[in-house]
Amino acid sequence: MDKGGAPRGELAVRTLAMPADTNPAGDIFGGWIMSLMDVAGGISAVTHAGGRVVTVAATDMAFLRPVKVGDVVCCYTDLARIGRTSLTLHIEAWVLRQGYGERIKVTSADFTYVALDEAGRPRPVAAA
Repeated sequence: MDKGGAPRGELAVRTLAMPADTNPAGDIFGGWIMSLMDVAGGISAVTHAGGRVVTVAATDMAFLRPVKVGDVVCCYTDLARIGRTSLTLHIEAWVLRQGYGERIKVTSADFTYVALDEAGRPRPVAAA
């Protein structure tokens, strides 16, 4: 089975999938994975933007394989684009089944963040 190659970008978040995060079928809920990816992206986006950011879009997400309870979920971020007030990160989620073995890519998406000033208005992205 194709495991998806190697992760693109830098490891931003790593956590354990727990029973409380399951859907009615017993797999990990896709919304939990998407939230974890957004957290990973937010951590990276703050560094790239030089301050506060907000998520404005998530696109091109496709769930390739299920995530199971006990899997270690790793989110990798890669800077795809910097605009005047925004930046886009390509984010991939990979798992280690039950915490070991080969990494398996389970989903990816592009998340766009806008840099904000102290008043909550868009500001230019700092050169980081």
